[in-house]
Amino acid sequence: MNHTTPRRYAIVGTGSRARMYTWALTGSHRDHGHLVALCDTNRTRMAVHNGIVAEAGLEPVPAYAAEDFTRMLTEQRVDEVIVCTVDRTHADYVVAALEAGVDAITEKPMTADLDGLRRINDAQKRTGRRVTVGFNYRYNPVHRQVRELLAGGAIGEVGSVHFEWLLDLRHGADYFRRWHRDKTQSGGLLVHKASHHFDLVNWWTGARPTEVYAKGGLFFYGPDNARRHGLGADYRRGHGAASAEGDPFALHMDDSPDLSALYLQAEHEDGYHRDLNVFGPGITIEDDMSVMVSYDTGVRLTYHLVAYAPWEGYRISFTGSKGRLELDMTEFDHTSPHQDEKTPVRGMPAPKDDTTARLWLRRHWQEPEEIPAAVGDGPHGGGDKVMLTSLFSGADDGIRPDHTDGGNALLTGLAANASIATGAPVTVADLLRGQA
Repeated sequence: MNHTTPRRYAIVGTGSRARMYTWALTGSHRDHGHLVALCDTNRTRMAVHNGIVAEAGLEPVPAYAAEDFTRMLTEQRVDEVIVCTVDRTHADYVVAALEAGVDAITEKPMTADLDGLRRINDAQKRTGRRVTVGFNYRYNPVHRQVRELLAGGAIGEVGSVHFEWLLDLRHGADYFRRWHRDKTQSGGLLVHKASHHFDLVNWWTGARPTEVYAKGGLFFYGPDNARRHGLGADYRRGHGAASAEGDPFALHMDDSPDLSALYLQAEHEDGYHRDLNVFGPGITIEDDMSVMVSYDTGVRLTYHLVAYAPWEGYRISFTGSKGRLELDMTEFDHTSPHQDEKTPVRGMPAPKDDTTARLWLRRHWQEPEEIPAAVGDGPHGGGDKVMLTSLFSGADDGIRPDHTDGGNALLTGLAANASIATGAPVTVADLLRGQA
């Protein structure tokens, strides 16, 4: 349903990703929604976001400490809160919002553990409030195109899906220098990153996961692998370390006014370091993961995620009763170690401005047909832009992922983590009963 009057939004968690919402609510979507408050554990970061507000010609909004979250919801008459905090804390804020009568939009993953999932589901059932998960890849035009082809019976009944996602040496490395490296905070890449991908498979095939078997480990990053492969340099963090100057894996936040303002200048408040050595100690997540998933429809998925590839992109193929559909996406064909126009910040991923896509339909007994692929503009293949329009306009586009979608994607990742830990297949039913 379209919003007849602008809704009142608050953002909790004011790191880098949250700026997308601040920019939207003070710029392109200011007629659809009003940003009325910010909330964080760090006042310096909130001040950066209020700087965005001021640049848009608006009055700065009230900034609340994390412990005053529920008071903020009441005082500022918030209609919907946008949760961009560390994954482990998503459930805390989503549940508190729902119980205060406020809808919630949360960045993916919906939460990072089974307890958080249960709490969100229980609160949503009690309150009837809406939970939206920011699965922006659903809104990528080529992904919508794939769904339409499958739903239209282009390859008949889908029997299997093969999905390979490659994170390059810049993007992949970035998960190993910040809080994501700690599995208790992020759930690991099978939760934090792959929830995008598992949601796409669920959405494309109209299926729910029932059983998961996975293998994974830390092959490339971390101190033991650095010694074995002859990689890395001896420093704890990139900032101020002379030995980090020649390391292409080091993040140099002082190259970026944005990173400096959000993180370097905010360290005095909470001690958070955004630029740890990816070959240093303390990494508890995997960088190479293989997963097999069975679904309630009979579909089977083989999935692989690697975080140290020389190029970035993904390959997806669907094999069905009448043929095969294949999507190849190249976001970077190679990764340069050098600072240039595309990578002005040493160590940070470059904007994905040159994404190429090829979409092939291979029907039984017919020559292959290349279908023109709809490649969107902007981050995540144009998905961010379209998602923001969907979120703030209130349009019923049939795409908006809810708590059930968020839960099904999360359960795949949690079951995969449990399988890696036990070495055995894990059924989702057993996981939910606490028997996995």
